Amino acid sequence: MAMSFFDQFASPSYLGIPLIAIAIALPWVLFPTPSARWINNRLITLQGWFINRFTNQLMLPLNFEGHKWALLLASLMVFLMTINMLGLLPYTFTPTTQLSLNMGLAVPLWFATVLIGMRNQPTVALGHLLPEGTPIPLIPILIIIETISLFIRPLALGVRLTANLTAGHLLIQLIATAVFVLLPMMPTVAILTAAVLFLLTLLEVAVAMIQAYVFVLLLSLYLQENV
Repeated sequence: MAMSFFDQFASPSYLGIPLIAIAIALPWVLFPTPSARWINNRLITLQGWFINRFTNQLMLPLNFEGHKWALLLASLMVFLMTINMLGLLPYTFTPTTQLSLNMGLAVPLWFATVLIGMRNQPTVALGHLLPEGTPIPLIPILIIIETISLFIRPLALGVRLTANLTAGHLLIQLIATAVFVLLPMMPTVAILTAAVLFLLTLLEVAVAMIQAYVFVLLLSLYLQENV
């Protein structure tokens, strides 16, 4: 029973063909596309308003050079949010519970921000490794610590997203299993547990959106240091 809880995180396959590509590509099919009309329907208007508000909030602390990343970061946030939300539906697979996918998103984007900083302002980028006013005996130690913290950033991005979504899915499945087990024996306790499950599901919807936003927000902060 304990091992079956982790079956939901296994990458699905059909006739030996992995279906994770379909799970990744499906959110893009669900997005409504704006038409050539002057007035769109409510769904497209709401989608445009949400993306504009998010982009304005995200690009506010960045200078003009950082605004070139607006399309990439907004698309990434909507993509992650959609995948996380679809993963809460029954009998679905959440690709963002796979550390390999999250690291595949985090490492190239983090490395791109580092390359931009080294190309545009190498002195400032290297200056982040040594805080101003550091005593001379502590300089080698601080450089090593700051270098390690720099390379841990993409790992923290990927592990944070994976751990939060995995823990939420496991907790939902554990409580749902408890509801089915308690229902024949103690119906009152099962109903109370189902109420807790409903509240936890609402919390997981919020976590799915917040984690997508935090992932992109941290990338924008890394970008802010290098532009």
